[in-house]
Amino acid sequence: MSLEKYEKIEKRYAELEQLLADVQVIADQSRYKKLAKEYSGISPVVTTFRSYKAVVGQIEETEVLLSEKHDKEFETLAKVELEDLTDKKQELLDRLNDLTNPRKQEKDRDLILEIRAGTGGQEASLFAADLFRMYTKFADQKGWTVETISSNASETGGFKEVIFSISGKGAEKHLKWESGAHRVQRVPDTEASGRIHTSAATVAILFEPEEVDINIDPKELKIDIFRSSGPGGQSVNTTDSAVRITHLPSGLVVICQDERSQLKNKHKAMRVLRARLADKIASERSEKESRDRKLKVGSGDRSEKIRTYNYPDRRVTDHRIGFTTHRLMAIMDGSLDELAEALNKADAEETMND
Repeated sequence: MSLEKYEKIEKRYAELEQLLADVQVIADQSRYKKLAKEYSGISPVVTTFRSYKAVVGQIEETEVLLSEKHDKEFETLAKVELEDLTDKKQELLDRLNDLTNPRKQEKDRDLILEIRAGTGGQEASLFAADLFRMYTKFADQKGWTVETISSNASETGGFKEVIFSISGKGAEKHLKWESGAHRVQRVPDTEASGRIHTSAATVAILFEPEEVDINIDPKELKIDIFRSSGPGGQSVNTTDSAVRITHLPSGLVVICQDERSQLKNKHKAMRVLRARLADKIASERSEKESRDRKLKVGSGDRSEKIRTYNYPDRRVTDHRIGFTTHRLMAIMDGSLDELAEALNKADAEETMND
């Protein structure tokens, strides 16, 4: 079996050691942090690979000894040691494979969720609020941290748009498949004839990168400051604290106005901008690498209808995997484990068949 990839990693590790000791690199803190992060990330691989090479060397020495004439007691001890070393070699090789397997090393990245009302007018904004409540209740059950970043309320108490972050162990695993169009079928409270309406909201799951992962040149930003306003246009703040940031190269625009502090709004807007840029880069890469995936779980295509919440039948259907459950009210109250498990299982099965 080829060990070339581990040798390349070890070579890179040595290069990083030299770079991190370079005075010019130390002076450039942005570059230093990026290289230090890379160095820290591959350290376990290099340490394990060096242990693996040491064990291979011990095995070769033991085999040489066994090829020579010795008394039976020595040979017995040498054979036992050879078996132990062989087992250790395999354990270290398995660990190396795990350390360099992206799926095995997938960490709990912090998430930014964006929910926007789609077709259906005020009913769509109420559904967006229902989805926000569903995710936050699920997060509460799991002990995750939720922080509202930005919101745009509708006149009826729903959301035209709400952006919030969720962080905690297992959050990524359970929520990474939620991107797409969510559709609801129900009778609105304002519908006197009892007619069922179909409305929609889109959900975007963004993985929040660290500052060193997405480097944004301040010269590429256009920052506008204005006064916050609430539903219907009424002023909710007497100071110019709302922030709109435009990333000129990509055209991405982020607005944050929930905080009374201009600085806090700018900080939150930058978090969202970094996440959107990371998502844009990942989406472009994904399109090139996997155009033929059938399931498209977590593809991030926000125009794709992924799930329907049917209130008359108390039914929730995930269209990507053909999964249906009649526990609609429990799901809307945050019981998403069943859905998440079904999606993770379907993705794992597809990966095995690829």
